[in-house]
Amino acid sequence: METIASFTVDHLKLLPGVYVSRKDCTGTDIVTTFDIRMTRPNFEPVMNTAEIHAIEHLGATFLRNHDTMGEKVVYFGPMGCRTGFYLILAGDYESADIVPLLEEMFTFISEYEGEIPGAAPEACGNYLDLNLPMAKYAAKRYLTEALGNITSERLNYQ
Repeated sequence: METIASFTVDHLKLLPGVYVSRKDCTGTDIVTTFDIRMTRPNFEPVMNTAEIHAIEHLGATFLRNHDTMGEKVVYFGPMGCRTGFYLILAGDYESADIVPLLEEMFTFISEYEGEIPGAAPEACGNYLDLNLPMAKYAAKRYLTEALGNITSERLNYQ
């Protein structure tokens, strides 16, 4: 079997940031998959499932309700390695194009108060595994350390 593209990225060089993971054609349309890397792989602890789960619920809710980008959202969800998320958008984008959207989303998450959307047994298969305080902390950290310090090496795989 061929090695998939994401396994050819040198994870020892990855910094928290936002990267184009891949672009795919579906008929005549392009979809862009973004690697939203929140922690530095293999150098710092990964996020726990409860904060990842809370970010997933809040992020997906924010993105799908976004006034200009909501209709372009195909998917938002966590990476299995627990160092970040994938965002798939309909359209041909570069990493820098979505920095403002991510700033909005992570500000929303870092300031969120109240019940997490979908935090009920009839809406979620693991509704008890949510940690809003840690999700807010992780979102604020990503805003400050990655998006607030955005450089080429945090936008493009090295």
